[in-house]
Amino acid sequence: MEIAGHSAIVTGGGSGMGAESARRLAGAGARVAVLDIDGSAASAIGSEIGGLGVACDVSDAGAVEAATIRARGAHGPARICVNCAGIAPAQRIVGRGGPAPLDGFRRVVEVNLIGTFNVMRVCAADMAALEPANETGERGIMIATASVAAYEGQIGQAAYAASKGGIVGMTLPLARDLASLGIRVMTIAPGLVETPMLAGMPEEVRNNLAASVPFPRRLGRPGEFADLVEHIIANAMLNGSVIRLDGAIRMQPK
Repeated sequence: MEIAGHSAIVTGGGSGMGAESARRLAGAGARVAVLDIDGSAASAIGSEIGGLGVACDVSDAGAVEAATIRARGAHGPARICVNCAGIAPAQRIVGRGGPAPLDGFRRVVEVNLIGTFNVMRVCAADMAALEPANETGERGIMIATASVAAYEGQIGQAAYAASKGGIVGMTLPLARDLASLGIRVMTIAPGLVETPMLAGMPEEVRNNLAASVPFPRRLGRPGEFADLVEHIIANAMLNGSVIRLDGAIRMQPK
């Protein structure tokens, strides 16, 4: 599907891979609405790319519906939906103070997994009402963000790995659900990427992480994630699958 002339929604678009994806889509001619829980960051990226920035907690059904209404009013219904919103707090199931608080696990799942489904369900409904964009009958494309932690979660990542594993698990069923409507669903599972989550780590830790990537021996770049987003949108045969974007890393327990 072409990017130019279509509307797009990017969640987690205030920073990192989401911001770079928003920039790339806008540069390719899309009208982009940037959703982020940090409204200031969303507005900054939205202004930078000539789009719209909206404060939105993706785990909140009403907030997502309201944000989508704003995006629709500004740009028309989105044919492209890129989900990058996520959180990654680490906590062992049993710590010095006893069992991990359940609310912490619940919040990660609510944002990462339920939040992704929440945005996709609303965007899919908008796409389903559109006329096909091309001769293949395609109406739209939705891309989710998982993680290599879905397969090789580390110590303290039970909640994060479970949430990302859920995204991996729902990719094919959602693609099958939406196939008759001409809507594709894909997931990207990044490895170690230079995002704000990693930027706050000490340089020595970041260098050690980079050295653990087989090739290229460095951290991934948000622009490489955006490269893949752009290609997925263009390639109609990419549907119902998860693509690892990780330099062949297979995380070992530490």
